[in-house]
Amino acid sequence: MKRAVIFLSVFFCVSFGFSQTLNKEVIDAKGKAKLLGVIDKEGLKKENYASWFNKNYEAYLTNDKIIDKLRDSLRGYEIKVFLGTWCGDSKREVPRFYNVLEAADFPKSQLQVIALDKTEEAYKKSPTGEEEGLNIHRVPTFVFYKDGKEVNRIVESPKETLERDMLKIVGDNKYTPNYMAANYLHYLFQSKTMEELNKMEMELVPKLSEFTKGSRELNTLGYVYLRSNQMDKALYVFNMNTKIFPYKYNVYDSLGEAYLVDEDYDKASKHYNKVLELKPEDENAQAMLEKIEKERR
Repeated sequence: MKRAVIFLSVFFCVSFGFSQTLNKEVIDAKGKAKLLGVIDKEGLKKENYASWFNKNYEAYLTNDKIIDKLRDSLRGYEIKVFLGTWCGDSKREVPRFYNVLEAADFPKSQLQVIALDKTEEAYKKSPTGEEEGLNIHRVPTFVFYKDGKEVNRIVESPKETLERDMLKIVGDNKYTPNYMAANYLHYLFQSKTMEELNKMEMELVPKLSEFTKGSRELNTLGYVYLRSNQMDKALYVFNMNTKIFPYKYNVYDSLGEAYLVDEDYDKASKHYNKVLELKPEDENAQAMLEKIEKERR
């Protein structure tokens, strides 16, 4: 009898712990619900998400010929999906992705779906850190693994369609995901020292200029580093963005913010003043300069 009681106690503890982890829902400061951490399809079919999930899932028509090709080849892979239930791109692409996987009979046990936050203190992060070290700077991101190693990924949206992009990835065809500049910088941070990267700056500017999709690409990457307290990387990325887009006021605003967080008030002031050169009426830059003066007193 005691063994039965102990077993049931353990069972309910494990079950309760699991239910706490899976499909965790929180309410943000504006009263809006969002999922965080490991989730599944059932979580996305809850009341607060079902309207967009069901609509985009049911509206997506898969390419049956490509699905037939994916059915066998995709089984050798594991997939991690990072999304935000607050993100428009995630709301569009993730239901479609589920549709494709189910049409291809992809095993549920080989899929992990993680919902990330967007608050300043947890920018593009999960409460349990599944995204750490994976360069998740855009959502959704679909990461494909084989034998425990990343093979490739689809970032934010497919280049063609989800099926065609997936077929290129599992078919060992050349596939380059969106946001090449951000992905390349992440690779450099892993393989080079900051001293080496500073020496490479002049050659990197034209190279990144050729591939970047606009000033927001590196800005987003910079904020991922800034919010995770990787200050040297954040400053490098924001600085690089001012070299590529010297006519954009927002890149100086971001660099000014990073220097302000780093408590380098002289450089923060310099870049907020640059914002006002390009956009004299900018209220945020004016407010930040006033804040800096107060901090200096």
